[in-house]
Amino acid sequence: MKKISILLSLAVLTFSCKQYTKPADQKSTTKKEQSLTSDFDTATIKKHLYTLASDDMQGRATGTPGIEKAAQYIENEFKKIGLSYYDTLTSYRQNFEERNIKMFNVVGVLEGKSKKDEYVIVSAHYDHLEMLKEGEGDRIYNGANDDASGVTGVIALAEYFKNKGTNERSIVFVCFTAEEMGLIGSKYFGKGINADKFVAGINLELIGKEPKTGPKTAWLTGFDRSDFGKIIQKNLEGTGYKLYPDPYPKYNLFFRSDNASLARLGVPSHTFSTTPIDTDPDYHKVTDEAETLDVNVLTETIKAVAIGTSSIINGKDTPTRVTIK
Repeated sequence: MKKISILLSLAVLTFSCKQYTKPADQKSTTKKEQSLTSDFDTATIKKHLYTLASDDMQGRATGTPGIEKAAQYIENEFKKIGLSYYDTLTSYRQNFEERNIKMFNVVGVLEGKSKKDEYVIVSAHYDHLEMLKEGEGDRIYNGANDDASGVTGVIALAEYFKNKGTNERSIVFVCFTAEEMGLIGSKYFGKGINADKFVAGINLELIGKEPKTGPKTAWLTGFDRSDFGKIIQKNLEGTGYKLYPDPYPKYNLFFRSDNASLARLGVPSHTFSTTPIDTDPDYHKVTDEAETLDVNVLTETIKAVAIGTSSIINGKDTPTRVTIK
């Protein structure tokens, strides 16, 4: 009888412990989700998106007055946030010339603390396509999803990490030019860096629509090329948000966005996206306007990138290098 009583007591104790710890786990998960909610204001994110994708920007084609307006907007936001200039630059512009066109990336830096000589790049391209020269009706390629959504993410994350003040590594926020012309801006940027000091590349592209994997999900290009994606997945545990590998391998997307320019140098640089590009009716169309995007999807994705990359930003995790064969 004594042995049975002991066994029963242990069973009750085990059951009681389970009953006690489960609510605590749920509370922790809820706290993790709520802590991000207050850091990102949907109205501000909407303002960035609608401004960058407005008709006033005329499609933001490289070398046009429209992209100049977009650059000025980004620069003003970087200044308000309090980002520093990059390397030896005397402004947020990294000027260069290609194909007889004066071009410039827009770059701001948040210096790290204990690992300030190690860099994480957060990027998106701010250019898009030229207006149609003739025809009736809408002639502007607003590029809301491609890639005003990504630039909105860069600005929002710059403000978030500046306010947090926990980045042990330095963060370089870059809005690349001339992606649509063949990744020209990111290639130029890559030529001037010591790739060994860049530990990760966080590129954002087409993040304003719900993917086929459902709400609160995103996908990552080149998932198997480093353990970057696995680090993100681990950090997202308990948030209700999930990251998946690129579901469109036949499109070779890893090499079609600005992450590729750094990845070719060995940097574990990957692109976050949410859009079901195989069925998206607005890609590279004049219909790619802000109204076709879901600002809640955009906001949730930016939140997920913030918490998913946190251990890389604070110096705890270092993704494995990328090898291009």
